[in-house]
Amino acid sequence: MSLEQNLERVLARYDELQALMSAEQAPPADEIARLSKEFSELTPVVAAVNEMKAVQSELADVEAILVDETDAEMREMAEAERQELHEKLPGLARQVELMLLPKDEADSKNAILEVRAGTGGDEAALFAADLFRMYQRYAETHGWKFEMMSANEIGIGGYKEAIASVTGKDVFARLKFESGVHRVQRVPVTESGGRIHTSAATVAVMPEAEEVDVQVDEKDLRIDVFRASGPGGQSVNTTDSAVRITHMPSGIVVSQQDEKSQHKNRAKAMRVLRARLYEREREARDAERAEARRSQVGSGDRSERIRTYNFPERRVTDHRINLTVHQLDKVLDGDLDEVIDAFLTDDQARRLSEMT
Repeated sequence: MSLEQNLERVLARYDELQALMSAEQAPPADEIARLSKEFSELTPVVAAVNEMKAVQSELADVEAILVDETDAEMREMAEAERQELHEKLPGLARQVELMLLPKDEADSKNAILEVRAGTGGDEAALFAADLFRMYQRYAETHGWKFEMMSANEIGIGGYKEAIASVTGKDVFARLKFESGVHRVQRVPVTESGGRIHTSAATVAVMPEAEEVDVQVDEKDLRIDVFRASGPGGQSVNTTDSAVRITHMPSGIVVSQQDEKSQHKNRAKAMRVLRARLYEREREARDAERAEARRSQVGSGDRSERIRTYNFPERRVTDHRINLTVHQLDKVLDGDLDEVIDAFLTDDQARRLSEMT
C-alpha cells in the first residue's frame, strides 16, 4: 500500500470512528471504550497528516503565484516562502510515515529479561553477570524498575542464569532487539597465560504478559514444591518453598526459589511462564514477517549471534547492522542508547522501505 493510500485509509477510519461514537444509538460500553482508544491513537496521526497537507497546499499556492507574478519584490518574498516550505515538507512527511508504521502491540509492555551463560564455562557465567548488570544500569538511567526474580550463581560472581522483570515506559520497545547470543572476547581472570578466550551468553527479552493476554488453565499445570538450595548444595531454608511449574501442553518448565514464601515463588514463576507463552504465541503469529525480516537484520532469535564485546580492542560490534562503537566500558556500564537507537533507526528505515 502506497503512502497516499495509507493516508486516505487513516483519514477515512478517523471519520468513521467519529461517526460511530456520535451516533444516536450509542454502541455498548465496551465497544465505546475500544473505539475511543483507537480514536485517541489516530488523533495525533491525523493532526500530523493535516499539517503536512496544509504545507503542501501552501506550497502549491506559492508556486502558482510565482508563475504569474511579475513584481520583483513580490517574487522575492514568494521565492523565500517557497524555499522555507520546501525545507519543512520532508520532515513532516517523515514524521507521518513513522506514525503510520504498524505498531507492535507489545511495545508498551514491561519485560522479562533472561540472561544465561553459554559456551565458555566459568568465563561465560562471569560474562552473563556482566550483561545482567549492564541491563540493570541501563534500566536505572531510564528510570525503570529492575527487579531480580531469580539467579543461579556460581561461586566466583557469575550467573548460570539470571531473570529479572523490568518495569517502566517503553521497556519492551527499547529492549526487544537485545534477544540473541552475545559473545565476549577477552583474557579471563583465571587465565595465567594471557590468552584471549571467546565465550558467550544468551539474552532473551520477552514482553510481560497480563492474565488477559495469556489464558493458563490450571489443569494444564504440574506444580512441584521442593526445598530451596544455594550454590554448592547448601540449604537456603528448611521448608518446601521452592516451586517448579511445568506447562504440560508446551513443555515449558519454570522454577523459582528466591523467596522464602512458596506463594511468592509460585507468583513469580507464573509471571515468567506467561511471558514465555506469550512470546511463543507472538513468534508463531509473526512467523511469516520474521522470515522476511531474517534476511535483512536477523531474526532476533535467541540462537543467533547478534553482538560481540571485544576487550582487547575496547569495541562493541552489532553484527545485524554492522555497527561498531569503541566505548566498551561505557556500554557495559549501561550506556546502551547509541547502540539501541542505531538499531531502532535501522529497523524503522527497513519497515518504511517495505511500505513503499
